Amino acid sequence: MPSTFHEIPRERPSTPLLDSIDSTAELRALDLAQLPELADELRLFLLWSVSQTGGHFGAGLGVIELTIALHYVYQTPEDRLVWDVGHQAYPHKILTGRREQMSTLRQKDGIAAFPRRCESPYDTFGVGHSSTSISAAMGMAIAARLQGLDRRTVAVIGDGAMTAGMAFEALNHAGEADADMLVVLNDNDMSISHNVGGLSNYLAKILSSRTYAHMREGSKKVLSKIPPAWELARKTEETAKSMLAPGIFFEELGWNYIGPIDGHDLPTLVATLRNMRQLKGPQFLHVVTRKGKGFSPAEADPIGYHAITKLEPKPAGNGVSKPRYSNVFGQWLCDMAEADARLIGITPAMKEGSDLIAFAERFPQRYFDVAIAEQHAVTLAAGMACEGAKPVVAIYSTFLQRAYDQLIHDVAVQDLDVLFAIDRAGLVGEDGPTHAGSFDLSYLRCIPNMLIMAPADENETRQMLTTGFLYDGPAAVRYPRGTGPGVSIEQELHALEIGKGMLTRSGEKVAILSFGTLHANALQAAETLNATVANMRFIKPLDTELLQQLADSHSLLVTLEENAIMGGAGSAVNEWLLAQGIRTPVLNLGLPDLYIEHDKPASMLAECGLDAAGIERAIRQRLASNG
Repeated sequence: MPSTFHEIPRERPSTPLLDSIDSTAELRALDLAQLPELADELRLFLLWSVSQTGGHFGAGLGVIELTIALHYVYQTPEDRLVWDVGHQAYPHKILTGRREQMSTLRQKDGIAAFPRRCESPYDTFGVGHSSTSISAAMGMAIAARLQGLDRRTVAVIGDGAMTAGMAFEALNHAGEADADMLVVLNDNDMSISHNVGGLSNYLAKILSSRTYAHMREGSKKVLSKIPPAWELARKTEETAKSMLAPGIFFEELGWNYIGPIDGHDLPTLVATLRNMRQLKGPQFLHVVTRKGKGFSPAEADPIGYHAITKLEPKPAGNGVSKPRYSNVFGQWLCDMAEADARLIGITPAMKEGSDLIAFAERFPQRYFDVAIAEQHAVTLAAGMACEGAKPVVAIYSTFLQRAYDQLIHDVAVQDLDVLFAIDRAGLVGEDGPTHAGSFDLSYLRCIPNMLIMAPADENETRQMLTTGFLYDGPAAVRYPRGTGPGVSIEQELHALEIGKGMLTRSGEKVAILSFGTLHANALQAAETLNATVANMRFIKPLDTELLQQLADSHSLLVTLEENAIMGGAGSAVNEWLLAQGIRTPVLNLGLPDLYIEHDKPASMLAECGLDAAGIERAIRQRLASNG
């Protein structure tokens, strides 16, 4: 199918066919010949709508035809469709009654960046992290079987999600469970095979047909009575498939593998899916697509156009921009690698997000991207540390959750020298609760042997990374997404004294104990309250000497953190005071016991009362209640 390239429209494009579809029943009422026109309109609308709101970009453009074909063939929402990873699902949202809501994407009270069960009956499983779809879809398929329901289940997995071990755990189980389900592998970077073309598409239609399936089962019954003949026939079939498709691995796990086929060829997609919908047992369809399809800059640079910001005029300025915390980390990593040959950088598919680009170029032999495999990343680091290396694992807070057992069992129990550079700590904005780093202080603080630090600014980030790297044991530095206050950054690799905070403002009655980058908000609130402010720096170990001093000289202690209050830094303060028999009242400020919905980061902080005004208000209310 020839490509149609579009530019990003400045005005809402004319899409009469797309505008007539508010449910998948209306989509299925179309003639097959109308689907290419619908695909072109949908691609044009997606280009325009994401340019208005920002969001994930390339993956959605690549699954336009696949999304149409799936909803055209399957009786959604009664048939279950699970998307993985979720940022492929924008076309799915547009076709399932949310076209006009796309203008609210990733905005407060608007639709989410990922499928959410509470948002639409078409969103059968909530996703934000990757590689969960096969397990979830298998659970749905087995539940339908136990309930006696004739329901079909499809998992669409792609954009790198097949690199995670969880996907293969589910693939391995499905053959034994004999679940009636289809897995569609959206191979959008040609990582498995280049066998796409007319012969491959023709083979897929034949192998997925009911005639072939009946003939195969009939032949099996007949030839099974003559074992040598059946074995020869089986090997002949496998050889024929392997010549045209990389399916033997999946076949050996108990899946009926079909493909690869062209994921932009709508007639082939529809014909193949229609055939496969009738088949029983685990079915696997390998579809090859092009990320960014139909928009030439995204096709040429799929990484750069993975997601885009809202397209709007940029304000005039002096051209000087503050570095992001990830940039501070990236520069530190290169500087420390230059100083210490033992340093090794590891990332689970977050090279660009965690800013390991320069490190990968300068130290390619010491750079390891393990793909979407957080568990492996942590245990790989543990193995390196056993042999005297000094690994640094660059990982998002929300993704470190996926490697919690490895963090405890493989690193901390063995007291190994692994530094965790934890990016995206705290509230991350428009990606919402699945991506928020709300819990890392809580789940790290309970682990013996862990050194845990939270910087107040960019320079402290660099200092704490050095401190953690030089520390003899597991250490973690957690820092947020985006930019800091813009302090100057010293170039020396300077370490801090472990377990020591510092007073940054002297006041009366109230002492604010700030853990992390809310420190600037604490200082602002303290000005009107004439409060003391301490930059605590270390969550574990606490600066108990400073804590004792503040408790003795103030009538109220206020802990401040961008982490769940439950189990976080404030809880550490409470526990120590209780153990010492100190009765100074404490007010814990942090993230409440609920999921904060997507919005601008500043608005999310204000909603939680963690901006300067909210901090001041909470303290005044507490003082008033105490009389």
